[in-house]
Amino acid sequence: MLDAAPIRTNWTREEAEKIYNQPFMDLLFRAQTVHREHFDPNQVQMSKLLSIKTGGCPEDCAYCSQSARNGAKLSAAKLIEVERVISEAKKAKEAGATRYCMGAAWRSPKDRDMDALEAMINGVKDLGMETCMTLGMLEEDQVFRLRDAGLDYYNHNIDTSERYYKEIITTRTFADRIETLNRVREAGIKVCAGGIVGMGEQQMDRIDMLLALATLDEHPDSVPVNQLIPIADTPLADVEKLDPIEFVRTIALARILMPKSHVRLSAGRTEMTDEMQAMCFFAGANSIFVGDTLLTADNPEEDNDKALFNRLGITAMAAGCDGSR
Repeated sequence: MLDAAPIRTNWTREEAEKIYNQPFMDLLFRAQTVHREHFDPNQVQMSKLLSIKTGGCPEDCAYCSQSARNGAKLSAAKLIEVERVISEAKKAKEAGATRYCMGAAWRSPKDRDMDALEAMINGVKDLGMETCMTLGMLEEDQVFRLRDAGLDYYNHNIDTSERYYKEIITTRTFADRIETLNRVREAGIKVCAGGIVGMGEQQMDRIDMLLALATLDEHPDSVPVNQLIPIADTPLADVEKLDPIEFVRTIALARILMPKSHVRLSAGRTEMTDEMQAMCFFAGANSIFVGDTLLTADNPEEDNDKALFNRLGITAMAAGCDGSR
């Protein structure tokens, strides 16, 4: 086997655009070649996501049903009990998940919530699962507390390109997102960062979003690529649906620019055919969320995923295995 191409953080827009727009079959071939250099192409990592605090978020993210500002009619709830989180994590492990992700609809956590968050991390890790949280922006002391509790991953998506960001969110800046990512990485927590496509952005915004991640000092360990799920009463409820081929191109570019990252096929899978998902796996996606709910949105039933995996000859990565070669 030829030596794998070096990991780069100095990609240019010209290079990324040329990769993205090459003939589709050539793009898929290159993405699959890169994927095989670094991962077993027939293994997919399985995560489970639980909303630990739903609704009432003060941010105005145009895609989100949990925003208190954008018109969606989802009532606010309190942070759920630690015992319930551990119970749900046990079920997720039994269903094959190796990573448990906990998400809270906050701009940032309050200090009064930190003890409970630390207890959730400890409890899930005691089950032998990896832990991930997404809690919004973090102060330095909060990052250290999460790290010392044993948090493995922190998710903080940049959502879209810096150019298009202000069309989607006005209550915080693109730079705020990058600052949080840097703070998390510097503390030694693994970074999970991706975005959402199909929000009315231009092709160049999808390229620039991935380029922003691929030119960080270190690539994110996980890169979730979400397809917008239009939510009634939100500003993006009636946005035009993205061409599936464009979505697959986005997955392929993520794989080529960030060869050693896990690329997660995230929200929007309920609207994808089995064939489209298979094409995404071929293009380099090697992680999914399992379970019938993704925060407040629908996700494919576990039986559907098992049936698809069986048809494709794909197996789930074992706990403690990252699937890398």
